[in-house]
Amino acid sequence: MKPSTLPAPAADRPVALDVEGLSVDLRTPSGTVRAVDGVGFSVRKGRTLALLGESGCGKSMTALSIAGLLDPVAEVTGGSVRVCGTDVLRLDGAGRRKLAGPVLSIVFQDALTALNPVQPVGRQLAEPFRIHRGMSRRDSAEKAVELMTRVGIPEPRLRARSYPHQFSGGMRQRLLIAMAVALDPDVLIADEPTTALDVTVQAQIMRLLRELQTERDMALVLITHDLAVVAQRADDVVVMYAGNVVETGPVDEVFSRPRHPYTKGLLDSVPEHAVRGRPLPAVPGSPPELSAVPSGCVFQARCPLVRERCAQERPRPVSVSASRSAACHFSEELDHV
Repeated sequence: MKPSTLPAPAADRPVALDVEGLSVDLRTPSGTVRAVDGVGFSVRKGRTLALLGESGCGKSMTALSIAGLLDPVAEVTGGSVRVCGTDVLRLDGAGRRKLAGPVLSIVFQDALTALNPVQPVGRQLAEPFRIHRGMSRRDSAEKAVELMTRVGIPEPRLRARSYPHQFSGGMRQRLLIAMAVALDPDVLIADEPTTALDVTVQAQIMRLLRELQTERDMALVLITHDLAVVAQRADDVVVMYAGNVVETGPVDEVFSRPRHPYTKGLLDSVPEHAVRGRPLPAVPGSPPELSAVPSGCVFQARCPLVRERCAQERPRPVSVSASRSAACHFSEELDHV
């Protein structure tokens, strides 16, 4: 476990993950489409950054690109991904495998499919210690029991001999988190880690992630569409739409005064803003198909501020304050919408 020290101010923490201009193309039966288009953000050690947006906006594709786990039909076509200074996109397979676990790790949303169904969980948790640290079977098995204890698995020594299907959904997710943090990674990506769990278990899993992040001083990338989780658990947020970054900044600033119509639409859609007897507020329409993303602003078909310029010129993220950016030609008009 990494030593616990008094945390440095956020601006002084070293950058653990730096993504610049990341683009990913996806080959489909009807042709090649751009699934991620010039995405960029950075996360400092000990900080949590949330990737926020509707399903299909490119959040998980971005995460898989960073982790080097893209399907064969997808390809990174541009940009850089630096993890603790190393551009992982320039590494070969062997170089990637050396980073996987000790430097960069990922927690998937479906623990039942991520865990091996035919191996006891203790053996799966012990494997990283044997592969990366050369531990004996006995020592790595003890490490597995320690991990299970830390993430709250009851009777860990006994349950280490159990199989994934013998655990509840919440316990499986704890096991997956234990496997991801086993080697104290510098960067942890959590892709919808509480999907399909009840509200109480969701809160427990998010609290566990926060505790482990603090203990190990990890940078955490949290992928979600849950605004409440972002508000409660993240320090910074990147809002994505149709494979593009449309707004970034500290969570409290973005949520209190959004500078992009899509962000504002998401926030206005929270049920607590509903009025009895009136329709629930929602962003009208739906995201464009990847094969039909407009050449101008990607949000133009659903935007209340749309003008002729939006159809002709794609807005690029520009600074709207010292710590924020937004990709909208008319962001200053949002206060009057």
